[in-house]
Amino acid sequence: MKFGIICISDRCYRGECEDKSGPAIAECVKELCEKSEYRLVPDVQIKIAKALCELADEEKCDVIFTTGGTGFAPRDVTPEATKAVIEKEVPGISEAIRAKSLEITDRAMLSRAVSGIRGKSLIINLPGSPKAVRESIEVVLPVLPHAVETLSGNTQNCGGNYEK
Repeated sequence: MKFGIICISDRCYRGECEDKSGPAIAECVKELCEKSEYRLVPDVQIKIAKALCELADEEKCDVIFTTGGTGFAPRDVTPEATKAVIEKEVPGISEAIRAKSLEITDRAMLSRAVSGIRGKSLIINLPGSPKAVRESIEVVLPVLPHAVETLSGNTQNCGGNYEK
């Protein structure tokens, strides 16, 4: 699988602090990862959307993880940028992440993260902290191979016969 990772942080973009969540994502997916692409962008909706489109359309990433920008702060616009570029929402992924996170912290209900599909790429918004990134990826990791296989158009092994 080819992964895209986008760290969304004004402070990291300006060089005021180091991105620790992007590397946490890379570490979590390393066993599934054939190749990865990384982007660091500020909390600017058009720049986030551009990075998502590049990774989906040009780099052909199977899965794109964003980290950061999913909360209530005025500059948190990752969900809006994601919604602007996806063709289909996949609410179950974000709901599963929130449900699991609620077992750890009641602040999980404040997440506005979304997930969706653009072309053959699955885009998943993750929180900004490395700890929360690891906890969230743990939830979705088991379904990623099946999701990518289905998005690629290979539905032979998808189970169930729905023809009448």
